[in-house]
Amino acid sequence: MEIRKVQVTGGSSYVVSLPKTWIKKLNIKKNEPLGLIIQPDGTLLITKKVDEGQEERMIEINAENIDTPAFLFRCLIGAYIAGYTIIKIKSRDVIPPFVRAVTRKFTQATIGQEIVEETSNSITIKDLLNPVEMPFDKSIYRMHFIVKNMHRDAVSILKNRDKTLAEDILSRDNDVNRLHWLIARQHNIVSRDVNLSRKMGVTAENAANYFLVSRIIERIGDHAVRIAKNILNFIDEEIDGKIIDAIESASNLALKIFDKSIDSFTERDMKLANKSIDSLTKLVSLCEKINTLALQQKGAIAISIGYIAESIRRTGEYASDISECMINHLISEKHMHNFQLLLR
Repeated sequence: MEIRKVQVTGGSSYVVSLPKTWIKKLNIKKNEPLGLIIQPDGTLLITKKVDEGQEERMIEINAENIDTPAFLFRCLIGAYIAGYTIIKIKSRDVIPPFVRAVTRKFTQATIGQEIVEETSNSITIKDLLNPVEMPFDKSIYRMHFIVKNMHRDAVSILKNRDKTLAEDILSRDNDVNRLHWLIARQHNIVSRDVNLSRKMGVTAENAANYFLVSRIIERIGDHAVRIAKNILNFIDEEIDGKIIDAIESASNLALKIFDKSIDSFTERDMKLANKSIDSLTKLVSLCEKINTLALQQKGAIAISIGYIAESIRRTGEYASDISECMINHLISEKHMHNFQLLLR
């Protein structure tokens, strides 16, 4: 850290000299404008970037080094989450058909990515989404709505025995992944671009919190899929009504905890978050009851029911994690607020 003393010029202007090494590194010229951004913690950020546009970043992927579709898809998702606005896939030879197929799959699986140029040996993908148009909170609300209904529909298969509903749940899980990847991407962009952070009205810490919550919701969605798949294992079998009732009761409580956790997150309510966490004890008890009843079933059916009970329990536990994140975040914010009051 360099220490610079504040100088006063003209009787009213406060001046601090800038480090010469920093000036030379960024090639800043005389009379060139610099941006000054006051951070929430009171620090002052000085940046050369004064325009309001999103920073354009490009990455090139050599198709010759990609040997499987899964590897290419992971690379593309990684570039997307990292915040690259242009992704170029190149090859000295003709690009293999699987690369083009994976590229199309990638643009369908993500938000805002489109192929803007394509030749025999290159593909260019560009981000056409303005991050400001997709605020973090709206993405979180959407994820919560989708996952909640996925879980509810998964459990309803027990009564209506609708196998096609399970396929629909799998499809909706893809929508949840798309939103989670978008939040992960925006979190990385906001952490790097202070202008975008200001335009979206979030700090890097807020963005990190949104990302953490989206990751938790995405995992709850995965458990809704597990519930549906395990129910399909015995959908044609006759199951004791007590087991179905116990699963419904536990599921309803898990979703109630999930709802309260999201409400505490959106309303910034620490007491509600605490109540949500306290509800977990009852849910664990209900899931243990399901496991006890499952022992009366055939081996394979009992195992599937046990997995369902575990997923319901994990849904409640993950929901409680959201509440814990909110409590931790609010306490941290309150501490920072008190710190700022001391500075005044």
